[in-house]
Amino acid sequence: MRRILASCIAMVTLAACAPGTTSGGGSEQVDDKTLTYLYFTDGPDEQATRSLIADYEKKSGVKVDLQIVPFDNLEQRLQARLSGGNAPDVARLTNISPFRSDLLDLNQFQKAALDGQFIDGANAYVKGANGELLAVPSDLTMNGPMVNVDQFKKAGVSLPDVTKPWKWEEMVAAAQKVQKANKTQYAIAMDVSGHRFSTMLSQFGTAFFSADGTSVGLDTQKTTAAVKLFADLNASGVMPADLWLQAGSKYKAANEIFLAQQTPVYISGNWQVSAFAKDATFTWAAAPNPCQETCGGFPGGKFMVSFKQSKRQQAAADFIAFMNSKESQERLAKEANFLPTRKDLISSGVDYPQRDADMKVFLADVSRTPPQAFASSYSPAFAATAKATVDALGKVLAKSQTPEQAVETIKAAAEKAIKDTK
Repeated sequence: MRRILASCIAMVTLAACAPGTTSGGGSEQVDDKTLTYLYFTDGPDEQATRSLIADYEKKSGVKVDLQIVPFDNLEQRLQARLSGGNAPDVARLTNISPFRSDLLDLNQFQKAALDGQFIDGANAYVKGANGELLAVPSDLTMNGPMVNVDQFKKAGVSLPDVTKPWKWEEMVAAAQKVQKANKTQYAIAMDVSGHRFSTMLSQFGTAFFSADGTSVGLDTQKTTAAVKLFADLNASGVMPADLWLQAGSKYKAANEIFLAQQTPVYISGNWQVSAFAKDATFTWAAAPNPCQETCGGFPGGKFMVSFKQSKRQQAAADFIAFMNSKESQERLAKEANFLPTRKDLISSGVDYPQRDADMKVFLADVSRTPPQAFASSYSPAFAATAKATVDALGKVLAKSQTPEQAVETIKAAAEKAIKDTK
C-alpha cells in the first residue's frame, strides 16, 4: 500500500489517483514483489538478460519471471493475453504499433531516467500524441554484410576498407569471383525480410517513408532500380531465389547458407555476430555496407514496454529503467554484441570483448546511415509495408509481376499503412 500511495504522490497531475486504482487503465495495483517479463531471444542476449535480471532481483527484492516465447508467436500470444485481461507486466517487442492503445506511459513513473535518453530517430515511434513515453528502445540493430574471409583469400579477392565501402556492382563482382573460385552455390544471400530489402532501398537513395515518417517517401525511379537489381541477382543465381519463393511472406534467415559455406557474402545484421562467433567453422568478418547513391545500413531494434493492464506499473517502470540504464545497456551490448540505443553510449562508443572489429564496422555504418532510414524503420507503418514488399518481391521472382508493378504495389501498401496508423 505504501508503494501505491507513493506512486500517487509522484503523479501529482493525476487527480483521480487513489489507493487501489491507477491512472494507466484502472487496474488495481499490488505490491507482491514479482514481475512477469514476456521475452523473445535472438540467442546471445538471453544469458546477458538473465544476468541483468539476477542483479536486479538482488538490488530490488523483486522476482522477475522471464517468460520466453518464440518470436513468430510473440504478437499472437500477447494479443491473446491482452484480450484475456492477463497482460504481462513488461514485454520485449519489435513492433509496438498493434499495442499502442494498451501501452503504459512510462513517463508517469520514470520520466527523469528515461525521457530523452535514447536515439532521437525513435521519438516519433515511441511517443504518444501527448508526449507519453510508450516504449523504450532497448537495443539498436544495423543491417550489413558478413563475408567468408577464407573463401575471399582463396580467390585472391581483397575485402573493402571500412572507410571505403564497395559500390553495389563492386560487391557483386567480388562475390561472383569468390563464388567461382570456391564453387559455392551462391555469391550473395539475403534474409527474406522487407527490413533487409530496405537496406538496398536506402543505399539507392530512397525509403518507404519521408524524413518525418508521416508520408510515403518512395522515389519511383530509385525504388524500381533497386527492385530490378534484386530481381536480376535472383534470376541469374547470384542470390538464392528459392529461399524467397519458399518462404512466401514469412521471415526466413539465410544464415544456414552462410554457415554451410554456400555463399561468400551474407546480408543480415549485427545480431548474427555472437552466433557466428560460436557456430562458424571458418574465418569470417563483417564488411561495410555497399554504397550506391548513399552508404550505410538500415536500423532496427527492440523495445521494452509495460501495459495499462499491469497490476505492477511502478515496478514495471522501475525494471525498464534499470534494464536501460547506461550501465545495463553497456553490459548487454558487450555480452550479446548488441548496439546501444542510449545517446551517451552511442557518443562514447562501446569496447566489445568479443569480435570488437566486426562491431566497430556496424557502428561505423550507424553514422553513415541516412536519417530517413531511421524515420522509415521507426514509422508505425513500417511493418505492414515491409510485409507487402516481401509479397511483391516474391511475385517479381515468380515472374507474375514486373518490377514496375511491384513498385506501385509497394507504394500503395505504404499509403494504406500510413492511413491505417492515423
